[in-house]
Amino acid sequence: MNTESDIKQKSFKETEVDFINLARTFWDGKIIIGKLILLGVIIGFFVAILIPNEFTASSTMVPQISDPKSKLAGLSGGLSGLSGLAAMAGINLNTTTGSELSPKTYSSIISSVPFQLELMKTPLNFEKLDSQVTLYDYYTKIKFENLFLKYTIGLPSLIIKKIKGEKKNKFSSEANPLYLLTEKQIEVQKIIEKKVGIFVNDKEAYVSLSCSLPEAYAAAQLTHNAQVLLQRYITEFKIEKAQLDEEFIQQRYDEAKKTYQSAQQQLASFRDRNKNMSTAVAKTEDERLTGEYTLVTGVYSELAKKLEQAKITVKEETPVFTIVKPVSVPIEKSTPNRPLILAISAFIGLIVGTVLVLGKDFMIQTRDKWISHNQ
Repeated sequence: MNTESDIKQKSFKETEVDFINLARTFWDGKIIIGKLILLGVIIGFFVAILIPNEFTASSTMVPQISDPKSKLAGLSGGLSGLSGLAAMAGINLNTTTGSELSPKTYSSIISSVPFQLELMKTPLNFEKLDSQVTLYDYYTKIKFENLFLKYTIGLPSLIIKKIKGEKKNKFSSEANPLYLLTEKQIEVQKIIEKKVGIFVNDKEAYVSLSCSLPEAYAAAQLTHNAQVLLQRYITEFKIEKAQLDEEFIQQRYDEAKKTYQSAQQQLASFRDRNKNMSTAVAKTEDERLTGEYTLVTGVYSELAKKLEQAKITVKEETPVFTIVKPVSVPIEKSTPNRPLILAISAFIGLIVGTVLVLGKDFMIQTRDKWISHNQ
């Protein structure tokens, strides 16, 4: 009867035999594995050469976001005190307050069609060109695709485009408020989505903008222009909200002014017509008109103050961006990492070679067992 120690010893010997057979299989297939590793390195070498260099420039800024509660306290707080009084005078002071533009929405601005269309017009300097060209012209007229990839992987799509031709937009007109992009604009738009990136760090409250191009100086130019454009979009948004508040108060002010002037005119006319009358009816009417005049005068005066405050707020609404890391021309390329590509290619060759060798050995063992079983 086998003891537990005998069973463990037998299992250890079987495992040792399996490792020896596995090592022998690897040794017998070393030539195949070596050839596949060499093939992987050769393929990786050509891939690394065909991938063009990319330089990435970046900039980091901290948007100074004010507290919306403190902003609205002076506006909505003051107006709320007048709401009841203004309602008695027939004036509506109900207002809605807009929220601040969160840095989380900056990525939506970057990917918006208007932003990308403006970014296409960015003038850039390239070493081999005598004059500046826009980003759109660079990728549609100057920068050609990799010929190897264009006429191998991209050949079917190239043939289809040649057959169909470029579609003309029959709805395009200056009066059309919709964005109708051409095929070339869509192609450049896709390139921008890959080349321009934004990262928002909520914890440390900073925004990092980066752009990649085949040349370092052009990448820095594009990053700088994208940063300026993003700041302009954010500023316009915030000023627009402040201007809407100002317009709202201006409308209420104009209404109150008309009501004030009307009440003032009615009271003056009544007193002119009733200078020498001392009847109770005349006194009552005079008190009524005087009360209405006092009411609308209070609303009119307060709205005049709020209007001046709103005009000041419009100027104060311009956001401040603290540039922590300004744009600089990158010295080293960001992609491709050619040593890494070669290492990955060699590793893939090793994996493929190992699978082939072990698979071949497994098939031989399976075939021998099948033959011996049938005999």
